[in-house]
Amino acid sequence: MKKLKLFPKIFLYTFLVMLLVTLASHLFLYMFAPQMQINASRFLENGVMMETTLNTEWIIQDAIFKALPISLACSVLVSLVCSLIFSRAMAVPIKQISITTEQMEQLDKTARCPVNSSDEIGVLACNVNSLYASLLSTIENLEEEKKKVGEAEQSKIDFLRAASHELKTPVTALHAILENMLLGIGKYKDRDTYLVQCKEIAEQLSSMIQEVLETSRLDFTQDVQISEPFDLSDTLPTLCEPYKLIAKANQIDFSVEIHEGCPLDLPKRNLEKILANLLSNAVSYTKPGSKVSVVLYADRIMIENECTPIPQEALSHLFEPFYRPDFARNRQDGGNGLGLYIVSTLSKAMGLSYTFEPMASPQGMRFLLFFTK
Repeated sequence: MKKLKLFPKIFLYTFLVMLLVTLASHLFLYMFAPQMQINASRFLENGVMMETTLNTEWIIQDAIFKALPISLACSVLVSLVCSLIFSRAMAVPIKQISITTEQMEQLDKTARCPVNSSDEIGVLACNVNSLYASLLSTIENLEEEKKKVGEAEQSKIDFLRAASHELKTPVTALHAILENMLLGIGKYKDRDTYLVQCKEIAEQLSSMIQEVLETSRLDFTQDVQISEPFDLSDTLPTLCEPYKLIAKANQIDFSVEIHEGCPLDLPKRNLEKILANLLSNAVSYTKPGSKVSVVLYADRIMIENECTPIPQEALSHLFEPFYRPDFARNRQDGGNGLGLYIVSTLSKAMGLSYTFEPMASPQGMRFLLFFTK
């Protein structure tokens, strides 16, 4: 019995119970019915009624014995039909739940248990559906998190590869100069001159390492700081002040326009770091006599600088770590190649979108940072 499936098991249990009840009822009828006595009333011809009691045991036994095969056959047939109906009514919903759970085991997103009643089986089907919906939601969230973690790990790997490649050049140059100085080869005999150059390379390396360490601390998937409410229109003039001084020293016209308030709820230091890198790039790549303009709206900030537009083929690489356009490969002129990479990383972490595109008139570049997620 333990190895039988649900339908035959319910059928056998039900049929045996009904058969047992049928046999017991016939047995009791056969045992007790003959002991009953009946009163026979007879009217005489003169109208006088006489009552007598007859012992009819043998009559009843004979009648029951003759009717017993037909009665048992009919009772067994009725029991069989009722057992089949009851077993089907009980087994079919459970079988449907079993088939559906097998589909759920294969993570079929369309699998749903049919709910045809409000009894315990119907409640069970509802609970299974609810549990499966919750499971699918959890799996989707885990897959999304896994994707983000994978992207973050890949970003870290790419960044470390780029950093190691970028650091290798000055280290190699420093090693070559020191070796030539030790061997006293050619112009490297003038140690005083090349010691100064070695010191400059060492300072450059120190600065690069510091920049790499600061950038490596950025969180590639989540906000690295807790959001806080603030109005960018209040902090933007202070943030732009140092770059105004640099622009003035380089004979660059630097203007700031605030059209309306810009209330935000973001990690403030991260946003300031984004704007600082953008403003630094704008001032660095603008020639004397040209203009840098910063315009703030309620939902975005626009930074424009007049310069030679960046070629379209270079735009897709600008946000890669340590990338510098061909016309700005010199570190003193072209920076360290981490500015826009930091901008891109922090913007993605905060869920902000941006565009960076050339301007036709006047010629230059325009960066738009949108605060609506």
